[in-house]
Amino acid sequence: MTEPLWQKADSRIDERIMQFLAGNDVLLDREFLLHDIAASKAHVEGLARIGVVSADECAALERELDTLAADFQAGHFVLDGRYEDGHSAIEARLTERLGDAGRRVHTGRSRNDQILVATRLWLKEKLAALQQHCRAIAAVCLDRAMQPAQPLPGYTHLQRAVVSSTSMWFAGFAEGFIDDAMRARHTASWIDANPLGTAAGYGVNLALDRDYTTQALGFARLQVSPVYAQLSRGKFEMAVLEALASALLDLRRLAWDLSLFTTAEFGFVHLPPEYTTGSSIMPNKRNPDVVEMLRASYATVAAARCEIEQLLSLPSGYQRDLQLTKGSLFHGVTHGLAALALVPDLLARMQWNPERMRAAIEPAMYATDVAIEQAVAGVPFREAYRAAAATIATAGEGRSPEASLAARNSPGASGEPRLGLLRERLRDLDD
Repeated sequence: MTEPLWQKADSRIDERIMQFLAGNDVLLDREFLLHDIAASKAHVEGLARIGVVSADECAALERELDTLAADFQAGHFVLDGRYEDGHSAIEARLTERLGDAGRRVHTGRSRNDQILVATRLWLKEKLAALQQHCRAIAAVCLDRAMQPAQPLPGYTHLQRAVVSSTSMWFAGFAEGFIDDAMRARHTASWIDANPLGTAAGYGVNLALDRDYTTQALGFARLQVSPVYAQLSRGKFEMAVLEALASALLDLRRLAWDLSLFTTAEFGFVHLPPEYTTGSSIMPNKRNPDVVEMLRASYATVAAARCEIEQLLSLPSGYQRDLQLTKGSLFHGVTHGLAALALVPDLLARMQWNPERMRAAIEPAMYATDVAIEQAVAGVPFREAYRAAAATIATAGEGRSPEASLAARNSPGASGEPRLGLLRERLRDLDD
């Protein structure tokens, strides 16, 4: 390992302790290194604006930072156990190439604001991906909701309840994922604050041009208080995980439906073959493993949020406990986004089984229609309800699922679906 940035003349290095402190931090920093490099460039430019580094040094540092980024992306530079973390690797590389100019790069900043700004940039990128995935899922759901509706049993308490349709099923999840995209967008706006220049949480005795670095890094605003910059660590990460969890909650319920609908007992849905696997012992089996893993994905994100929340039982100021938030954040976000990325193709290619769905619609499922019709004719609803309950077995006489669906004319229901309004909301997300 290269010499730690914090090493002093009287420092004693115990490799076991160093390994415990570093853990897999340097490996996780591979995910954040390009953002750390981008922030380093902005910091160097800011130092040049106040005369701490010369114009020539600034140009050389920027050139080497660009080269480091290119080498890292090409696999020519590997972030590994030679370094304590990504921050140390950047400074070591610059010092190796530029000598004293490289040693000046850390002036006015701490590893605390380095990881804060790198993580913040990463979070903004991941929230953009979350919005994209949710919009894509909503778009597929809307497209399929606009196709001719197939009658589908509607369930409450997992019991057959009323006549529903494939269009209503898709429309429900379309609106859910539109809301999830909106939440991701709002969260992105909320965390869009620049912590660079807050150093270890108390500022520095340099007139850092923090407004410039805010603009250079594409942040919407400055995170003003150095103390709050540290207080926001973990808090902002949890907000991102909560936005992601919102989408995965909808995905969990969607996956639950598909898990049920693909069983032989229901038989409503056929999955694309790529989304199923076989049994290692039972030749007859095709298992909906992908759907089951999608259903389980919320747990990974919820666990990541819970772990970070438990770590935040801390006083103000930086504490080393916060290092452990990085792994939870990375694993939760990357797994959640990977799950969502699979959903548009799955929904576009799954096939309904109209015969099985129609066969599952039984006469009792028209009882609510009967009660409402009598109430419209002037019978008090509670009387109409009791009368319909007494004749459940014959409630379906002379009725069809299509007629039941067409008569459901409350806004959003099958006879008045207002899918155009959902399409407008989806388009608004592109503004």
